Amino acid sequence: MEIQQIRAFLAVAEELHFGRAAEKLHMAQPPVSRSIQQLERELGTRLFDRSTRSVKLTGAGEAFIGPATDIIDATRRASIAVRAADKGEVGRVRVAYAGASTHTLVGRLAREVRRDHPGIQIELFSQNFAQPAMDRVVSGDVDIALGRWDYIAAGIETRLLAAEDLVVAVPASHRLAGAGEARMADFRGDTFVSLPPHAGAVLNDRLRRLTHAAGFELDIVQVVPDSWTALSLVGAEVGCTLTLSSVADAVTDPHVRFVKVMDKTIPVELRMAWRRDHSSPALRAVLELAERILPGAG
Repeated sequence: MEIQQIRAFLAVAEELHFGRAAEKLHMAQPPVSRSIQQLERELGTRLFDRSTRSVKLTGAGEAFIGPATDIIDATRRASIAVRAADKGEVGRVRVAYAGASTHTLVGRLAREVRRDHPGIQIELFSQNFAQPAMDRVVSGDVDIALGRWDYIAAGIETRLLAAEDLVVAVPASHRLAGAGEARMADFRGDTFVSLPPHAGAVLNDRLRRLTHAAGFELDIVQVVPDSWTALSLVGAEVGCTLTLSSVADAVTDPHVRFVKVMDKTIPVELRMAWRRDHSSPALRAVLELAERILPGAG
């Protein structure tokens, strides 16, 4: 069984016409017919019912489409892997990511790396907070980090993926639930659910800056480990929480509403970070792929 025979079979199976299949393969019709006949002899069964008016798949032909497609896909992957090895695009790339909205981006990157660079192994490390992810890039423990940082360490290169709006998540019963947008002063007297305080905590920093500028003391009723837990408590009417527009876009809980914060503050930027002095061909290939497939904001 030869690859060319399988390609001929799939072309005829798709077109159900030997002439059109030959055109698709950029071949003359007789070699296509011979390839099908040879394949049928090797398999010991007819794959097509042929007449002067039509070509139809037999039951065996229908059953062979899946395995034939798998063989062609495996051939393509093998070819890509060999070319990647020839260019040095083999190895391991370690990616740390933090924040609820980074999961989709990291998943897409990992899928595309497996498809386009099968010689590269992607290892994923979920972090609760962005600063530990940055620290791991600085130390060389990981190769790439996705997160939000106000301070970028020396020797680190970054690419801006998104500039995000701040929103306050409120219970559906809240007086501002239908407002769409508000100033922070409008939340005077409200209780808040907060993420844990830690070095480099962007949302905590923005929340304290905004409430201080609005002239009221922040009333935190509960500290939670992540944004999803905070939103669950908002839906349960425990309090409000400051979060990001990308998080709001992913939430479908009917008990939670989002109000855009209109006060001026330091922008919140989602970035991809890596060491400027890296020398890994595998990392270079992943960064080039990320630039093509992941959204950028400048």
